[in-house]
Parts: sequence; structure tokens; C-alpha cells
Amino acid sequence: MNLTVILIVVAYLLVMLYIGYYSSKKISTNEDFMVAGRRLGPILMAGTLAATEIGGGSSLGVVEKAYGDWGLSAAWYVLTMGITFTFLTIWGPKFRSALVKTVPEYFRRRYGRAPGFITAIVMLLPLIGLTAGQIIASSVVLSVMTGFSYKLSVLIVSFVVTAYSVMGGLWSVTITDVVQMALIVIGMILAVPFSLHYAGGWSNVVATVPAEKFSFTGGMSIKTIISLIVMYIASFTVGQEAVSRYYAAKDDRAARLGSIYAGILNFIYAFIPAVLGLITLSIVKQGLINADVIMKNGARYALPTLAINTMPPVIVGLLFAGIISATMSSADSDLLGAGSIFANDIWRVYIRKDASDKEVMKVTQITMIIVAVFSTYIALTNKGSLINLLMFSFTLRAGGAFLPYLLGHYWRKASWAGTMASLILGSIAVVLVEKKVISFFKLDPIFLGLLVSAITFFGLSYIFPNKRNSTELCEENYEQIEHTPTPSM
Repeated sequence: MNLTVILIVVAYLLVMLYIGYYSSKKISTNEDFMVAGRRLGPILMAGTLAATEIGGGSSLGVVEKAYGDWGLSAAWYVLTMGITFTFLTIWGPKFRSALVKTVPEYFRRRYGRAPGFITAIVMLLPLIGLTAGQIIASSVVLSVMTGFSYKLSVLIVSFVVTAYSVMGGLWSVTITDVVQMALIVIGMILAVPFSLHYAGGWSNVVATVPAEKFSFTGGMSIKTIISLIVMYIASFTVGQEAVSRYYAAKDDRAARLGSIYAGILNFIYAFIPAVLGLITLSIVKQGLINADVIMKNGARYALPTLAINTMPPVIVGLLFAGIISATMSSADSDLLGAGSIFANDIWRVYIRKDASDKEVMKVTQITMIIVAVFSTYIALTNKGSLINLLMFSFTLRAGGAFLPYLLGHYWRKASWAGTMASLILGSIAVVLVEKKVISFFKLDPIFLGLLVSAITFFGLSYIFPNKRNSTELCEENYEQIEHTPTPSM
């Protein structure tokens, strides 16, 4: 690997560490650490929202799919995220106004301790798995792109992500996310003219790539597009790694504009990796690069292989830093989410009810380190089955929690009984479809989960309505008595 490329990537990693150190100087309270002191403006909001959701799948994965079966329609993988942010533009200010730090805290103060505890467990477990998954993805990318061994890459990525996240909390994560988002976009944009020139121009691409590859819906089906939209809306709405950004907005305007800008970023970015995938296919079709060279490290790494063979070292270095950024920007958010939920919703509620603000922040940091160590171990041993199990838990959180969380902000009758039923039965429905115990019109598991959730949530909330008849949250009280359901008369 060219020394210039390695130096650029190393410089990028060092900058991330410096940002963590710089951000630590701005942290004095637990609120600073978990929600950046609720001072994020629209630009920081947009950068951190977009970077958190644009990961390896949205960069390398889209290039792979565009090069393969999906063609230009692979752009929908990212476009559907932009559509999701359009919905969150409406809901985001409402989430921000709750002034909570975590999603489980909202459930606890809105519905009671039992829903809060269940939500904490359902939200925490997937974040551990997702952190491990992102470390694996980042490490494979770093290894392939620099020639470092996989194990060394795992240790480097784990150390850097953990260090800057633990030092500066959400403030550090936000600043690094903005830098990482800029690198992703700049690196991918710079790759287009160089690869296009190597292919002989856009006319050559059109002439050598099958016409059906340029269809906007020919590769990815309408069913898949709809499934992605539903999954993203449900998952982004309740995911701590995403919703924490709305909690951190300095006001409703920042929350709303941040969503709008993040959506625009997604709409623009979506076509860049898709076009790069088509250019790569054209280069292979023209015989300029042998398909075996592109596939050397697997189709997922078609873009890095193309870059090494067609671009100047400086551009390759910027592109590689950008691609590594894509996965690291997701790992830091997952790590912070796991630490925040354990400290705020388990430690402070069930273990040390009189814990000080400083203690909760320290527990958050310690938890992040423990999760990072565990995730690093998974990454080093590469226990695929465990990763799959934890990633599956990530899907579960949307099935039962989406409706109680979203509608709890608007519907006064939303109750303890409806929420408990939704959390439990919605999740069971997802499991039954995922494990193929039942088939639901061959749709993704999330659809039956949301249907069961809707029936139980609305039905039991009407029968056993919220006695307070209000959407307002209870004052935080860790001795709070659970809401006992009373039948509607």
C-alpha cells in the first residue's frame, strides 16, 4: 500500500483522538455528556444525524449492489433514509420537548417503571451487538485498505472509537460525526471524476453497461423499497443512537432544520455510490480491470480496489479515510447509546437510586469501556452467530416500541397496559416471522410486529386508558409506583 495513503488514514485517526480530547474540556455534567448540553444547532444536528445512519452499507454496500444486481436502483438504500428524516422533521421537535436523555427514560416517565425497564433491555442489547458489528466492519475496511493485519485493525479501531467517545460523550461524537460526514461525501465525490475518466467518460459507461441497470426501480423492487422505509421509520424513531440527537437540539427549530438538512444530505449522497458502482461495472465490461481483481477481497470492496488501480494516492487516502469514517461514525453512536441507557435507566433506577450526576456520568463512561472490550472480543473472535443474534435484537426494538413511543407524545389515552402489551406481543410477532414459525404474506417481520403492536396498543389503551389523561411526563422519581390500569367506563 502506498505510504501516502497510510499517512492520510493515520492522520485521520489522530484527528479523531484530538477531537475527543478537545471535547472533554467542554464536559462538566451528565447532561453535557449524554445530550451535549442540549446545544446542537441545525448544522451540527444534520451532520451527526446523517453520519450516524450512513455507514458501511450506505457506501461500500451501495457500490456493491449497483455493481451487482440492483444497478442505479441501489440509490434507494440511502434515499429511503432521506424519506425517513422527512417524517422525523415533523416528530423531532416533539421528541426534543420531552427533555429526557434516553428512550427508556421516556417510557418510564410516561408509562411507568415496568415499560421503562423492558425498553432499556430491548434497547441495550442490540447496541452492544451493533457496536461489535461496526468495529468488525471498520476493521475489515482498515485492513483491506492499508494492509494492516485484521487483529491490529480491530485494536486500532476499538481504541480510537472508545477513546474519543469516552472522553467527550455526545459532544465529541457530534463533532467527529460532522468531520466524518464531510470526509465521506468529499472522498466519494472526488472518486467520481477519476473513475469516470478511467472509464472513458459517461458515454462509454452508458454504452457498456446493460440498459436495465439504469432503471430506477428495476433492481430493487417496490416491495423492498417500502420495507426499507417502514423499517427505517420505526427503527430511527426509537433508536437511542438517532433519537439522542433530537434530545440534544438546542431548540425545536434546530431539531426541525437538522432533520431537513440531514434528509437533503441523504438525497444528494444516495446517487454517488450508485453511480460509482455503475462506473466500476463499465470498467470491468471494457476489460480495463479484470473482474477477478475487483472481486479479490469480495464485491463489497469493489470501490477500494477500483480506487487503488485508478486514482492518485492522495485521492485514495481521502476516499479510504471517508469510508472508514462511514463505519466509525456509527460505532461511536452505538457505544454511547449503550452506556447512556445502562447508567441512566438501570444503574440510577435500580442499583444506586441516590447516584449523583457525576457518578452517573462516570458509570456511563465505564460502561462504554466494558461494552467496547466485549465488542472488541467479539470482533477478534468473529463469532458470527452471536453477532446475528444481537443484530436480530436490534430489529425487535422497533416492532413493539415504535407506536407507544411516537403516539405517547400525542395521544393522552396511551396507557401502561397498551404499552406493555405492545412491547411484549409486538416483539413476539417479530420473532415468530423471523424464525419462520409463521409466514405473514412473505413480508418482513416488522410488518406483523407493527400490526400486532397497533392492535394491542390501541385496544388495551382504550379499555385501560391512562388515568392521568395527559401526555405530560411524570417528574423523575425512582420510587415511582407503576401505573395500575383501570378499565374505561
